[in-house]
Amino acid sequence: MIRSLGLALLLLATAYSPLAQPVPPDWAQGAVWYQIFPERFRNGDPSNDPTWASLDFNDRADSSLWRPSPWTGDWYARDAWEEDLGDDFYEDGVFFRRYGGDLQGVLEKVDYIADLGVDVVYFNPVFHAASLHKYDPTSFHHVDPYFGPDPDGDIALAAGEDPGDPATWVWTRADSLFLDVVRAFHARGVRVVLDGVFNHTGTRFWAFQDVRENGRASRYADWYNVTAWDDPATPQDEFDWEGWWGFKPLAVLADEPDLRPGVREHIFDITRRWMDPDGDGDPSDGIDGWRLDVADEVPAGFWRDWNAHVRSLNPEAVTVGEIWSPAAHFAKETEFTTVMGYSAFAIPVEQSILDGRVPLATFADTLTARQRAYPEATRHAILTLMGSHDTERLASMIVNAPLGTHFDQGSNPRQDERYAVRAPNAREREIQRMVVALQMTARGAPTIYYGDEAGIWGADDPDDRKPFPWPDLDMAPEATDPLGRARTPDPVAFDSSLWRFHREAIALRNEWDVLRRGDQRFLTTDDSTGTLAFERTLGTQRLIVALNRSDASQLIGIPGETGPLVPIFASRGAVRDIPALVQVIYEDDRTELGYRVPARSLVVYRPVRDADIRPRGLDE
Repeated sequence: MIRSLGLALLLLATAYSPLAQPVPPDWAQGAVWYQIFPERFRNGDPSNDPTWASLDFNDRADSSLWRPSPWTGDWYARDAWEEDLGDDFYEDGVFFRRYGGDLQGVLEKVDYIADLGVDVVYFNPVFHAASLHKYDPTSFHHVDPYFGPDPDGDIALAAGEDPGDPATWVWTRADSLFLDVVRAFHARGVRVVLDGVFNHTGTRFWAFQDVRENGRASRYADWYNVTAWDDPATPQDEFDWEGWWGFKPLAVLADEPDLRPGVREHIFDITRRWMDPDGDGDPSDGIDGWRLDVADEVPAGFWRDWNAHVRSLNPEAVTVGEIWSPAAHFAKETEFTTVMGYSAFAIPVEQSILDGRVPLATFADTLTARQRAYPEATRHAILTLMGSHDTERLASMIVNAPLGTHFDQGSNPRQDERYAVRAPNAREREIQRMVVALQMTARGAPTIYYGDEAGIWGADDPDDRKPFPWPDLDMAPEATDPLGRARTPDPVAFDSSLWRFHREAIALRNEWDVLRRGDQRFLTTDDSTGTLAFERTLGTQRLIVALNRSDASQLIGIPGETGPLVPIFASRGAVRDIPALVQVIYEDDRTELGYRVPARSLVVYRPVRDADIRPRGLDE
């Protein structure tokens, strides 16, 4: 009773008050997302590979030794130029690596992504920047030239602009190639969302460079939080500025009490550029939305105005705030369409389904309460991810679950020497399939991080950003350890079985509207058996989802179930092998219909009255 009362109070405290939060467009509710990290997705054009001069912190690397890293190499093996920097894998070289992933590589794999059945592609930043991740923009209005076919030509072309005057902006070949990618995805019914970084810029950003050169006389002097200006009367350079969380290469844009007018105008201009490239008022040739980095570090007033601007350009666009904590109030205050589902999905799943540190009943209550804090339509648009470029890979999260660490804390060998960098074994892959099946059957917008479907594993940054092991590539095994420990070599190859499973699970979601837009209610949880069940309902459609996280087959009783259910999908094995229903008899003589669910698996059932729908599943 106390726990139930606590949950009721929590729901009252976080219940949504319908004021101004926009309703997500229909296409975003229940959509399946796919995240691309461009530098590591595919190298489609080796002639445009980054150069030593294009790197961030290139003063540490010997230009005569540095070279792009081989796409197929052992991830932990170090090149001569890395060894020249020092002995530490993480501190001396890996962040200076470039593998040459580019937009031509994405264009080559548009059909691959569409064939998975996804609805939305979300790109990590593609704008010009010196880093591998591009969260240190040099420009918001140009795609990184090394993602396009003519880096030198693009750099020369952009040099003729006044970057502060949109009337002078040109379309580089990299810009145009990105628009080709957008067109290719749109032709296949896939939306495109870009990652926006409007809290800070890199120190190579054109406005920051002007401030550094011209000091107080710069037109952009008020754009940044300058903490000290250079005194020309001294030989020293006293110029200093606020770095993001003290990190100087990321210069924070001044925002007290709001972003400066010039910054606001520039961001509005680049937003228009990418959402309506030809400026004709028809947004069909532009991107379909934005994912906003560290959104809670930018004033809410700016976001309200910017979100209104986005919807004036395209009422069907989405905006996604990157928030790691419960974010219902933030979403309403800022008028974002939705948010990243770290707190509303990934963290509860990791803590309960994977680690077992949190009881399943608490998991059910937490998931329910955190999602009910949002309006109904928004619940279906929350990005229910399990991993990203900021976390360990799902596969490695499972491998290291016995460590019992909190989500994204100590999830790499640098912070915890116990952390295992090995490949998942067969048991752990079964758990991975179970979690993916949970993503595809639970409420929200399931999000796949590039390569998870192909079998990539890896610790937190930078190990979560490995090159994609495409089937046409002969990848070297991982035989090296970042800490120099003995290791059994792990083969690295495209996992076609895991890929087929993702495709089948997405197909199930796309076939059943109830999985995309239906209500969700937990029916039972049992920590003694490691099982839970929930139902999804929409109109006359009803599905039951049963999950067994334990290492043994378990019997799950479904409270109140009066008719038999038919299995239509299983994350492990074939549907035809799922045992039939049984009658569960309790010590107090109560009886329920029950179902035996295999170990480490999730099974989806439908009522027999829907027998006109042919059962389906995965034969492994």
